[in-house]
Amino acid sequence: MIKELNILISGVGGQGVILMSELLGNSAVKDGVRIRGSELLGMAVRGGSVFSTIRMGSDVYGPLTPLGKCDILVGMEPSEALRNITYLSKSSLIILNTAIIVPFTVPLGQSKYPSLEVVQEKLESASGKIVKLDANQIARGTGNLLTANIVMLGALFGTELLPIKIETIKESITERFPDKLVPVNIKAFDLGYQTCQQALK
Repeated sequence: MIKELNILISGVGGQGVILMSELLGNSAVKDGVRIRGSELLGMAVRGGSVFSTIRMGSDVYGPLTPLGKCDILVGMEPSEALRNITYLSKSSLIILNTAIIVPFTVPLGQSKYPSLEVVQEKLESASGKIVKLDANQIARGTGNLLTANIVMLGALFGTELLPIKIETIKESITERFPDKLVPVNIKAFDLGYQTCQQALK
């Protein structure tokens, strides 16, 4: 049994951050893993920030991950990953979706979006390891762009750091989606898993 594993998932409304947390939570319970979590929903329906923490392990009690104690940051969107940089340490692993979603305030001239290069440089300076993938592009390869979050979920499992069986998370995916959508989501999961495995070799 793992003592403590802190996972943080960040993104914007509509990217499926909460669904990822739900699947992780259900799978952890099935495998008898102690789990706690918390979610922050900004103006999610308007593309605002969405943030979820998942804490697993025998020594976990509170739902909130302390600053600097995040083991794995899953960034569904680059700038949203950067927004949560204070949770990282040199031992943290980042799984970053490089597909950018520009906030509506940028075209209006009310804010600026940093370049992807700048975002990556700052994240790499704060963390020990970063795995970069274009989950949106991989999802398009499955025929369904909406599976990008499941691609990232597969990449998270590709780290082999989670105390949850692959069979269990796939069972949770199968139960969560209508029968006609199960194959494409399992394919998305497998592609994310394989991409992360190759990146970590």
